[in-house]
Order: sequence, then C-alpha cells, then structure tokens
Amino acid sequence: MTSPTYSFHPSTGNDKNELVKAHMPLVRIVVERMRAQVPAFVTKDDMTSAAMMGLMDAATRYDSARGVLFKTFAERRIRGAIYDEMRKMDWFSRSLREKQSRIGKTIAAMEHRLGRTPDEEEVAADLDMDIDSYRHMLNQVCHLGCVSLNETLDEWDDGRSFMDMLIDDSPNVHQKIEQSEVAQELASQLDKLTEKERLVISLYYYEELTQKEIAEVLDLTEGRISQLHSQALVKLKVKLDIRR
Repeated sequence: MTSPTYSFHPSTGNDKNELVKAHMPLVRIVVERMRAQVPAFVTKDDMTSAAMMGLMDAATRYDSARGVLFKTFAERRIRGAIYDEMRKMDWFSRSLREKQSRIGKTIAAMEHRLGRTPDEEEVAADLDMDIDSYRHMLNQVCHLGCVSLNETLDEWDDGRSFMDMLIDDSPNVHQKIEQSEVAQELASQLDKLTEKERLVISLYYYEELTQKEIAEVLDLTEGRISQLHSQALVKLKVKLDIRR
C-alpha cells in the first residue's frame, strides 16, 4: 500500500480525518499480522478497537517535519496501542510475571558468573528443574517478553519501540541507533543469543514468518519455536532493563 504524501505538521481537523480515512486498511493489516502474537482470548474485535485508537492517536500526533512517513509512524502507534490494551486487560497473572522475572534473573546471574550466555540445560539446572519443566515455563510466559519489547519509547515521541530498533533499517534510524546506548546494548545482546534463537528472531521479525512457518523452515515443532522465541525475548528484556 502506497502512503499519501502530506506536508503539514501535527494534524488537526480535516488533516487528521484525511490521514485516518486513507490508512484504515493499515488497521486490518496490522491486526492480522499480530493475531499470532497475542493470547487466544484477546479477540480480534479487542485488537481492532485498540488499533483504531492507535491510528487516531498517530493522526493527531504526526509531524512530517520529523522525516518519518506517516504509514511507518502509524504502524508503530497501532502496534503499541494493541500491546497497551493487552497490558490494561492484565491478561498475564502475577504468577506468570514472577516466573518470567525468575527466568530473567537466573540468566542474568549466570551470564555474570560464567562470562557467557548459559544454554537451556544450564538454566534449567540452576532453577533446579528438568529441561521439560523449564521449557513448559517458557511456553507459559511466551507473550510477556514480546509485550515489553513493543512498549513505546515516549521520550522519542515518534512511536518507536525497542523492537523497532531491531527491525528498522532506514538510514535516518541507523543514525539514531548509533547515538542510542540502549540500541547498542540491544545489538550486543543479540550477538549473545544462541544460533537458533537468532534465527527465530530473524525469521519472525525480519522475514515476518509465523511461528508455524519458522517451525517448518527449521524442522522443529511449533512449541519448540515458541520456547526459543520466549527465551530470546526474556534475555533481551532483562539485559535492557526495559522501561518507558
């Protein structure tokens, strides 16, 4: 979809309405793309409603002088609005938060102690769990890391998230990345992921394959892909100490 070119600054009145009307199809596209990333009980209607709020917010806040296409800006805001809605619904329990935190703290402590990223068997042993129990825990917390990595960086005021820094390759973004200590930490942490974790992240966020498609490419089960994805995001979240 080709995005119309606009020359105005923060949107008001008819300008805002034009942007919303022209980019309504983007709401459907983003919702369909994200459906595999949210729990089953988060309905398509819930996502669409949040996405519309994100599009309207983008239309209100868009400033063409910042050198970002509206379509790019709006897509970030739409994704962020969906994740914000999921957080408001509090769909993950305190116990799941605690499990994710336990995994993350264990990995961080082991990295400090070993001077390298531990493998799954080592993490499971440090948690006093067998490998199957550890992987089951990863499946339980699989969505939490994704929500955190997609939180909006409000201080940049352009709708970008930590995950956007991972997947956006436009030149002006690279200039921003080079100036960002957080982005440098992200790049460093990506290098520390296992080969399979990096492959999953690459195929999921760069190539936009579903976990089912990644499973077919890597000849692994979909559940195993979910575990690798979850562990990679836990590592990234803990390393970056993600916050707004």
